Amino acid sequence: MAVPQFGDPEPGRTYADRPAAFGICERDGRIALVRVEKPGHAPWLDLPGGALDPGEGPEQAVVREYGEETGLVVAALEPYGRADQVFVNTDGAAYNNRAVFFTLRLDGEDASLKVEDDHTLTWVTPQAAIESLRHDAHAWAVAAWLRLRARAQAASSAP
Repeated sequence: MAVPQFGDPEPGRTYADRPAAFGICERDGRIALVRVEKPGHAPWLDLPGGALDPGEGPEQAVVREYGEETGLVVAALEPYGRADQVFVNTDGAAYNNRAVFFTLRLDGEDASLKVEDDHTLTWVTPQAAIESLRHDAHAWAVAAWLRLRARAQAASSAP
């Protein structure tokens, strides 16, 4: 299956491939997002996650990024999708996030993990996430997760 590509690349701009990992963590029917506030930019919502550090696998990256951005302790259960997203960050660097998306298990909270002061944890319904996430790849990932969850629920309730 082809990996979907999202975003509108600017003509003449080069987008560096950037391996990344994001995840969906559910609690009480809501999923974790981060509200990001950078000086000089309107706030936006993202799935927690981000770029892989050198030598790091996607599972390790999503667990680390969740801690840094939210203070949540999570475990990566399984990857369920891949999608790419071109974007220009607030520093003007152009990337093509080549993302793996994971279903996550919430294992607790540890405020000492959170180091990104411009990220604030917020819990929203999956529908609200689809409507408000900055990146189309993230909205696609939430919709794909909902579909997988609905299929699993239907299979578990079948006679």
